[in-house]
Amino acid sequence: MTYTHAQVSAANSAVDKYRSGEDGEIGAALAVVGLSAERAAREAKVRDDMIRVAHRAGASLRQLADVSGLNRKTVTAIVESDVPA
Repeated sequence: MTYTHAQVSAANSAVDKYRSGEDGEIGAALAVVGLSAERAAREAKVRDDMIRVAHRAGASLRQLADVSGLNRKTVTAIVESDVPA
């Protein structure tokens, strides 16, 4: 794989953002936690978007709760926050 200078620079900036000036193991751990949190947030957004799509297509709240691992109250809140994609 090859990476552009811009991609490498963006990756370095993302790591530095979470390191909080810490060096060594603590800084590395903070960077991993921060980057993981960003990824989890992106994945949750995709999951929520797909819950809305499935609900509009006819999936029940119970079905959506079962497959997502969320409770029906949470699924209902996601569906009711239906934002145009």
